[in-house]
Amino acid sequence: MLEDLTTAASSATVWPAAYPKGYAVVDVETTGLARHDRIISAAVYRLDERGEVEDHWYTLVNPERDPGPVWIHGLTNDVLESAPLFKDVAEEFSARLDGRVLVAHNAVFDWQMIAREYARAEREAPVRQRLCTIALSKELGLPLPNHKLETLAAHFGVVQQRAHHALDDARVLAEAFRPSLRAAATDGVRLPLHECRPLTEWSDAATPRIGQQAGAGGYRPTSWRPARKRPACPYPNPGRYEEGRPLKQGMRIAFSGDTSVERDLLEDRATEAGLHVATSVSRLTSLLVTNDPDSGTSKVVKARQYGTPVVDEAAFGQLLGDVEPATSG
Repeated sequence: MLEDLTTAASSATVWPAAYPKGYAVVDVETTGLARHDRIISAAVYRLDERGEVEDHWYTLVNPERDPGPVWIHGLTNDVLESAPLFKDVAEEFSARLDGRVLVAHNAVFDWQMIAREYARAEREAPVRQRLCTIALSKELGLPLPNHKLETLAAHFGVVQQRAHHALDDARVLAEAFRPSLRAAATDGVRLPLHECRPLTEWSDAATPRIGQQAGAGGYRPTSWRPARKRPACPYPNPGRYEEGRPLKQGMRIAFSGDTSVERDLLEDRATEAGLHVATSVSRLTSLLVTNDPDSGTSKVVKARQYGTPVVDEAAFGQLLGDVEPATSG
């Protein structure tokens, strides 16, 4: 009965034409939280444009290394050893994601884990946008004491059955996302969509096989490219960025929060353009790049105090295409 009322209310809502035409609600369980960690299970609930479930899919994935915190996800060496490799499920995964907005709770984590797995398999995930349900909850002003998945689920009366099981977490999120989406459509809320750019570079050094503990047998964590020290900017700081004008070589650029492009890669692009990548915000900072100017991070707060200009990642990407050379002499 409740489902019928939900569907009826959704149908009665005048749907914003600019909203996406379909969603893929995703949850992945992993061996850990670092860049070298691997996906061990994945689930996708496909939803139509109004958030109604079309179908769902789930798979285990052999991470080719120790499964990590078994006490959290419950997936042991024995269970995962006979599971398919990610490259073997990549095509089916792609079919579930293709043409849809990826929806996840703390979406940047799920997206980056997925993007790295595709890069290892020498493929690209067919995802161009993602939506974080934490960000959507903030946009809607939901009265939540925290932003845990179980808290969001409880707010909408969704019952969790197996926390940290990818299929059940994806189901819970899909059921909580539907009323969130409907509320956003009713109030004309702009969805917090972020661009997803697939990784095109990756290098894996020796990784432990399944059953081998991290740190054993010469294993060391690796990221998608060799670590190296970024060279110092050779140009003097010309001052702050001015809206409507190009960036200039030597400007000090700081980053804060989630970015759709890997942060290291984004910083490399800035460095290659002749900009100085700063790790903090000071009175000398020329520009702060953030997709969440209301986040309240220390960098955002300092930028407000100092009057440092702020732009989002998309605007910064456009500015990078036309950086003015440093003044000679």
